[in-house]
Amino acid sequence: MDKRSFLKTSLLGVAGFIASSFTSNGLTSGLPGRNRMKKNGFTQPDLPYAFDALEPYIDRTTMELHYAKHHAAYTQKFNEAAARLGLMRQPARNILMEVSKYPESIRQNGGGYLNHLLFWNMMSPSGGGLPSGELLEAINRDFGSLENFKGQFTDAAKNVFGSGWAWLIIQNDKLRITTTQDQDNPLMDIAADRGFPILCLDVWEHAYYLNNQNRRYDYINAFWNVVNWEFVAKRFSSYKKRTATSAW
Repeated sequence: MDKRSFLKTSLLGVAGFIASSFTSNGLTSGLPGRNRMKKNGFTQPDLPYAFDALEPYIDRTTMELHYAKHHAAYTQKFNEAAARLGLMRQPARNILMEVSKYPESIRQNGGGYLNHLLFWNMMSPSGGGLPSGELLEAINRDFGSLENFKGQFTDAAKNVFGSGWAWLIIQNDKLRITTTQDQDNPLMDIAADRGFPILCLDVWEHAYYLNNQNRRYDYINAFWNVVNWEFVAKRFSSYKKRTATSAW
């Protein structure tokens, strides 16, 4: 059995376990209950939509695995690492902006925790469509057109080597596309291109392999059908007004 066949078989096995776990716990609505962390810990919020809400573009099983296994694991391990270092009362964003000061466990698990908080909100069942207003004006200004931007972002995401993320960031008041490896993000002080992220796409295999196998390009194209442009526009606006106060 080759590596990709083994990965697919393993993921399908885990998917079956998750589905049976949700059913046995009565969680059949598609949304798991809140991830109960300690009072001062970093929490994993509920998804803002049901697991199957993004179908046919992103399938329910992938969303279950991605949220309930991968993101939950990053959240737990980040809490454990932060607790060991006495960082539990600091905002995750502040920790990662100085990530070079901390062990690799903070960089990978903190990045995985925070990146996914943003990623879930990048998508919506009512997404797709077109950006508008000042966001569209900025895209046209810095990329020439929306189609040029989407093409450049798609190419960047497709060409991430191994596991990582594609980002649209604001850097020196201009929009820029960048990528990061593993769970790094543009807020980190170790990032080659630092900036304020307003759009991101997870291109780890666990984000798409069950439905698209090794066809990352198909997954990226599907993503454009669920992009929550309203959320992206709010992040763009919050940066312009310097009112960004969330975890991100």
